[in-house]
Amino acid sequence: MKMMDIVEVITEKETYAKEGVHKGMQGWICLDDNSFGTWLVNFPQYGEKDDIAEISIKEEDLKLIPKMDARVNERIKAQFEE
Repeated sequence: MKMMDIVEVITEKETYAKEGVHKGMQGWICLDDNSFGTWLVNFPQYGEKDDIAEISIKEEDLKLIPKMDARVNERIKAQFEE
C-alpha cells in the first residue's frame, strides 16, 4: 500500500468505531509512511460535508479497492446513528 491508495475497512473494531469508522467504509491513505503496521486513512463523506475521520488503521484491517464511493460511508454511518 502507498499514499493515495483507495482502501476499505474489512474488520469492525471498537477502536475504529469510537472514531465513527466501521467495516465497509472506504477511504484513502494520507501518508506514504506505514508506522508500526498502520496507515493514516481519511474517510470522507460525499460532497462538501466534513470528513468522518482521519485515523490510523492496521494494514491487516484494510483491503485495496479500485475506486471510492463516499456515499457508502454515509450509508454505513447512518446505520450507527439510529
